Amino acid sequence: MIVANLAAHFSNVHVTAAWLLQEEVGWDPLSLWHHMGWVARIVVIVLFIMSGWSIGVMIDRYMAFNAARKQSRAFAPAVAGALRDGKIDEAIKVAERNKKSHLAKVVTAGLMEFRAHQDSSDIPGETIEASKRALERTEAIVHAELKRGLGGLATIGSTAPFVGLFGTVMGILNAFQAISVAKTTGLGAVAGGISEALVTTAIGLLVAIPAVMMFNYLTGRVEAFDVEMDNSSSELIDYFLKRRGAARR
Repeated sequence: MIVANLAAHFSNVHVTAAWLLQEEVGWDPLSLWHHMGWVARIVVIVLFIMSGWSIGVMIDRYMAFNAARKQSRAFAPAVAGALRDGKIDEAIKVAERNKKSHLAKVVTAGLMEFRAHQDSSDIPGETIEASKRALERTEAIVHAELKRGLGGLATIGSTAPFVGLFGTVMGILNAFQAISVAKTTGLGAVAGGISEALVTTAIGLLVAIPAVMMFNYLTGRVEAFDVEMDNSSSELIDYFLKRRGAARR
């Protein structure tokens, strides 16, 4: 009977302690923030800055790519019609009206170079080579513009888990330090450190996963734009060659 009473007493003490612990170390964001050490707080702040920066890059690139796609769809048939009629000046005007289009930027460079050499004494072969070089230079510039911010997005995607892991390590160290100070191995001694470890790890993953996914998606779109620019450059060079052949007849 005495043993049963003691067991019930200790059971009640254990339940009461667990309840007090739950009240003391809550799992809502505000309570977790208050129980974090200064290192864990710095880690969380850094992760939120990384998250904000990556979201800004995602939105900026997504809007830029959509604008480029929309204007390119309007630009391609319009410039093709102007070139079919031999109106290079009209084609350049069409390109200038679609400045956000990646195709317009490349085609404009080639057309302006070709027009600049039309009235010069250069032989036709040099005129086409000059236009080809202008197209290649512009392609490289536009490619760099399209990739702006993607390097940072990749860096965030690859480093955010390690930043969170750093917070995890510091949280575990705090847990062991609490055990050493309290001279006990109970849950109350390690709850604060474990909460830091869990929160920083979770935030690190939440920052990294969208960044990696969007980096892969945006990189795929850049590669598609590169193919379109290469095809447009090749078609424009073919147009110049046909125009030179017609002029020789």
